[in-house]
Amino acid sequence: MLVTETLSEGLKRGFTVSVPSASIESKRTAKLAELGKTLRLPGFRPGKVPASLVKQRYGQAVLGEVLEACVNDATEALISERKLRSVSKPRVEVTSAFGTSDLEFKVELEVFPDFALPDLRNINLTRYTAEAPSEKVDLALSEIASRQKAMVDVEDARGAEIGDTLVVDYRGTVDDVAFEGGTGTDMAVELGGQGFIPGFAEGMIGLTVGETRDVPVTFPVEYHAKDLAGKPAVFSITAKKLQKGVVPELNDEFASTLGFESFEKLRELVAGQIKREYDQMSRLRLKRDLLDVLAGLVDFPVPQTMLDAEFQQIWARLEEDRKNGQLDADDAGKDEDTLKADYRAIAERRVRLGLLLAQIGLENKIVIQPEEMNRAVQAEAMRYRGQEAQVFDFFRKNPQALESLRGPIFEDKVVDFLLELAKIEEKQVAPDELSIDPEVG
Repeated sequence: MLVTETLSEGLKRGFTVSVPSASIESKRTAKLAELGKTLRLPGFRPGKVPASLVKQRYGQAVLGEVLEACVNDATEALISERKLRSVSKPRVEVTSAFGTSDLEFKVELEVFPDFALPDLRNINLTRYTAEAPSEKVDLALSEIASRQKAMVDVEDARGAEIGDTLVVDYRGTVDDVAFEGGTGTDMAVELGGQGFIPGFAEGMIGLTVGETRDVPVTFPVEYHAKDLAGKPAVFSITAKKLQKGVVPELNDEFASTLGFESFEKLRELVAGQIKREYDQMSRLRLKRDLLDVLAGLVDFPVPQTMLDAEFQQIWARLEEDRKNGQLDADDAGKDEDTLKADYRAIAERRVRLGLLLAQIGLENKIVIQPEEMNRAVQAEAMRYRGQEAQVFDFFRKNPQALESLRGPIFEDKVVDFLLELAKIEEKQVAPDELSIDPEVG
């Protein structure tokens, strides 16, 4: 074949490839001969069909297969011989079909950039760490105890207060007509609790056992029952029992109800959990600082294909945030062109760092072991309690989904490798300083 380079601009490459007609015809003849050896046609013994008849009946179909194979083989040979690392599948366009002339086609592709790795042993970082403050541990223990509170009947003849629980019967009406789902008995309502129609629980404050009260409410506009959404209603509520929560004392007896041999052991566990959260925050900051350093050490062009794909993902998330009214305050004040320029720069940085980390992993033979992938799948399955078997089956049948787990594992392994090489200074800080951006903190 004859190859002519037509484009070498940045990471884009273009070629014109010409395959001699004689070579194509030779391959077609050989393929037709193979076909003739096994072909069965009425009036002919197996393998004895005349070559002219085989060509007449199957020549065009075989030619199509040969041409496709020639294009694919020539493209693969071109990429291999020139040691091109294509970002995605090359775009191929036939410009001169086989007939009286040679087969000619264009090949266009984008290649990965070539770049030298920076000195990875000359990276200086600070690891910020924090201990679990005793007041933070005390607060966490208090929250655990609060969730274990026991409900006891209130014997005093007093009205219900915020934090109390009323057991009530109720009947709701709209325009004096009862509606479906608006009646209930022996329902426990925590005053100040969540999940009720606005005004429903609040209207019970001061209610005494045995008392009946009409509580006016208005259903939210977004209420799930469309026939009630936005409408005013009245609930007739009868209080049957008043209860309050009694929080257990933080002692060995309480710890034993949770399966601990002593309160001190429970406290150690809680302190350890908080410390692990701080350690995770510490690692995230250290990783971010490492990536910032790496971003300043390299500057090479990134493939447009990868940049566009990364930008589209980022922009889709931003559009979703904007639709849900969750756009960052800084972004909300920017015009569309500024936003796109900012996020395109972020996308370019991410792609460049991804390529750099991939190259570091490749040159240092960092690989993911099967057991690491298995742990990742198990961790993903644990997020869907009761559906673990379906999750395992999903990843077994969808290799592409499995690859989505591979990327973060590989990145973390490369980061760990780099942190082993880096010179790291340890610095203990207050917990709230762990997530401070050094540029704004």
